[in-house]
Amino acid sequence: MAKEIEIKFRIADLPAITRALKRAGFKQVTRSTHEMNSLYDMPGQKLRKRGDMLRLRKYGDKWMLTHKAKSKQGRHKTRVELETPVENGHQMDAILRTLGFEPSFRYEKYRAEWSDSWGHVVLDETPIGNFGEIEGTPRWIDRTARALGVARADYITETYAPMFFAWKRRTGSKAEEMTFRAVGVRKKSSA
Repeated sequence: MAKEIEIKFRIADLPAITRALKRAGFKQVTRSTHEMNSLYDMPGQKLRKRGDMLRLRKYGDKWMLTHKAKSKQGRHKTRVELETPVENGHQMDAILRTLGFEPSFRYEKYRAEWSDSWGHVVLDETPIGNFGEIEGTPRWIDRTARALGVARADYITETYAPMFFAWKRRTGSKAEEMTFRAVGVRKKSSA
């Protein structure tokens, strides 16, 4: 089973982080592309309560179904991740609903992907701010973070759902999902 090891970090200056990636030898794999995510759960939030996540993602015109097991928290977030491409996301949604799953949270972003062939860095423009994600081995993550000017104190191991609800508490927003329309902001720039 594939293990996902990653950290997130807040991005204050998107063009500066893009320049830092280029200086560190990264190549852009995908341009900033719209991504819509729907998390599914059983009645009573059974998956969330045990720390699991079931997600249907549309990235550009591609669909992906992902299950992530409960994460192990430390300096990096580590969890088992299983995913598979889906030919028809609307049919997959119908299948999940038929099986008793229901959408529990939606979030969107514009994501640009970068790689140096050892690991993966993504730059996300979200309705609650810009964030980066560094995924690879723990040593590679720390080395890449240093090259990008990200201190260990700035590592975020939360997923977007708890980050959104913390943002709601801080801002008093009435938004129920992390979408640009619900939050009332427009995409700011292109990564």
